[in-house]
Amino acid sequence: MLFDVLPQTAYIFILIFSRIGTLFMLMPGFSERAVSVRMRLILAVMVTLVFFPMVSSNYGSIPVTLVGIVAAMVKEMLIAAVLGLSVKFIMAALQIASTIIAFQLGLSFAMGPDPSTGQQTVQLNTFMSTLAITLIFVTNLHYLMIAAMYDSYEMFPVNQMLPLGDIAEYATQILGDAFIVGLKLSSPFIAYGLVFYFGLGLLSRLMPQLQVFFIAMPANILVGTVLFMMLLVSMMSWYMGHIEAVLGRFIVR
Repeated sequence: MLFDVLPQTAYIFILIFSRIGTLFMLMPGFSERAVSVRMRLILAVMVTLVFFPMVSSNYGSIPVTLVGIVAAMVKEMLIAAVLGLSVKFIMAALQIASTIIAFQLGLSFAMGPDPSTGQQTVQLNTFMSTLAITLIFVTNLHYLMIAAMYDSYEMFPVNQMLPLGDIAEYATQILGDAFIVGLKLSSPFIAYGLVFYFGLGLLSRLMPQLQVFFIAMPANILVGTVLFMMLLVSMMSWYMGHIEAVLGRFIVR
């Protein structure tokens, strides 16, 4: 009897781990390069053990072929990718916003490695990304991520086909929302840059012998930095609310 139960238990555990493990590889905060792969693996296994008694009844018997087992695993990872990439795209909106802000403030030349991806990016993006991840854990939004993991079993039942058309439409929508969020976050600095550089252009026409742009660069950085400090709290509060709204789409109320 024990040998009859073990294969079924192992099959269900692997499928749950496929979904949870993929989510931990994509979710912000858990998927950062600073978090070791071993730590992510331990967290994924622990959450899988917690979810096992709650969601194991949703799974059926073991498929008779290896292709059926692989197809079930791919389906679980695809469901996790929909949830994980949704939040990943919203985090990418922060990179868009920080790049625009750094360009408007004259700080686009200050480059450094991104702790999330390891690629070169503006230092302002490193600061805002680190702050966003910190706020996710401070405001307990990581609990909302775990709740979305659990409710994904109700939103995407195991024994039903995936709505690929709806998933493709949602992916297009969330990608467009990322650009909109990035523009909204940087919109005060776009307006500031237009006014500031319009004034410099007008001044350069009135005093063509003066190197206006060279002299005004320190003032641009100073005023822009002060404006950034004044708006940072409002920007990040609104941004955290948007992340909560995205995760709320996967919460079954």
